[in-house]
Amino acid sequence: MSEVIKIATRESYGNALKELGAEYPNLVVLDADLAAATKTGVFKKAFPERHIDCGIAECNMMGIAAGLSLTGLIPFASSFAMFAAGRAFEQVRNSIGYPHLNVKIGATHAGITVGEDGASHQCNEDIALMRTIPGMVVMCPSDDVEAKAAVRAAVEYVGPVYIRFGRAAVPVINDRPDYKFEIGKGVLLREGKDVTIVATGICVDSALTAAEMLAADGISAEVINIHTIKPLDEDIIVNSAKKTGKVVTVEEHSVIGGLGSAVCDALCAKHPVPVKKLGMQDVFGESGSASALVEKYKLDGKGVYGDVKAFLGK
Repeated sequence: MSEVIKIATRESYGNALKELGAEYPNLVVLDADLAAATKTGVFKKAFPERHIDCGIAECNMMGIAAGLSLTGLIPFASSFAMFAAGRAFEQVRNSIGYPHLNVKIGATHAGITVGEDGASHQCNEDIALMRTIPGMVVMCPSDDVEAKAAVRAAVEYVGPVYIRFGRAAVPVINDRPDYKFEIGKGVLLREGKDVTIVATGICVDSALTAAEMLAADGISAEVINIHTIKPLDEDIIVNSAKKTGKVVTVEEHSVIGGLGSAVCDALCAKHPVPVKKLGMQDVFGESGSASALVEKYKLDGKGVYGDVKAFLGK
């Protein structure tokens, strides 16, 4: 068996910015004194004149990004998700979202896989916050391939975009010739007939692992990767729900306001079926290794497998 390649999506973010910087001379990157952690330092090394360190002043950084976008530049404002979506929410809403400016927000270190930094830095609310801003595109890539594709798509898209990246290295699962990324389009990774598993971010790999385990028990699970939570690909979810009759959502985020809520909104309106939302169950995270936390909160393949079986009454 070949070795599984693991890359943190924050690494992918930095590498994508450097690559795109050579193609787009109007691409600029802002950071809040975290370039080494967010990996925008990779861009800074290649294009020092186009990298702006705003210091530990995330709210001000969003305002600067908004202003730069009005000059024709394509700014990427980068920080940890807790600061980019949490601390700077008002500025993102009023200075970027309200005027619908062409600003991209690269939010790294999202979710419980921040690990030992603990609950204060484990942002499990950012997708919910960003979903509420009118016109904001919200993306959560599952691996290195998808993260790079998401950054490129954000550059090509005109309007505000929020992209969620992680700290921990995760398996590369989209390294195939037929992979195609399109904003607002989900990806059918595995066909099934008994249950639909809809996942985003690092939980896509967990969903695939769970589907393999379920298959060994005679349960056929369909797996859908939703890399764009807003706008949501409602068609792929509704069509799958019509076939399987039951849906499970999996996310490294609160079950309130995230992928699960978006999926429930769509199904409630178009094809109501039983839905089980897996994620952070209205709790804060805690300090610990990324792997230990993912296992504790049952977001690994084994945890998803067990919850899906319970949901199906098997």
